[in-house]
Amino acid sequence: MLADPNAYFSVTHDFNAYLLPFDGPMPSDAELLAMRSVGLQLLSDVKTLEAGCLLHLRQLDNEAKAVVDFLKLQSRKVDMVLHYVLENEQRDGKRYRGVSFGGSNIRVESQGALRPGELYKTTVYIRDELIALVCIARVSSVSHEEGRELAELVYEGILEADVEHLVKASLSVQQKQLKARKQQAPHPLER
Repeated sequence: MLADPNAYFSVTHDFNAYLLPFDGPMPSDAELLAMRSVGLQLLSDVKTLEAGCLLHLRQLDNEAKAVVDFLKLQSRKVDMVLHYVLENEQRDGKRYRGVSFGGSNIRVESQGALRPGELYKTTVYIRDELIALVCIARVSSVSHEEGRELAELVYEGILEADVEHLVKASLSVQQKQLKARKQQAPHPLER
């Protein structure tokens, strides 16, 4: 369980979450790993390897920029193929449309089906950020906003590496959103 469920910010972004009711003791890290499908495990392994390699590549000088860019492109292609494989895998649970995510929680459109306190084996797919993970999440609240019912699920059992992936993805989404807003805003001299 995370020490502070509000430790990380969340960003608004569409994604898919598959929820399957969960009862029993909280799984260990090894048990969480065993809950992953082959495709999820492959994607996680690739992302972990990539993160380590990119850290080393960033330390190279500017002459290696072309090599770094090429390797990022190759990595992106591998990620896309793995996501295609994941999209065709059998999924556990009912699909919900996700509306926001972060390193502490997700929010989904609940359609009256989720109640505070319930635990779910949760599989999160954030296609744009090439994130796919399995965790155990508890419904912390249900609210009504803009004519729809939203449930917030707080991670109760999640791998630290998956939290890191979610934090990096939320920062990436936030940067893209800020860049898009900046491009849409009129230049101050053009008003």
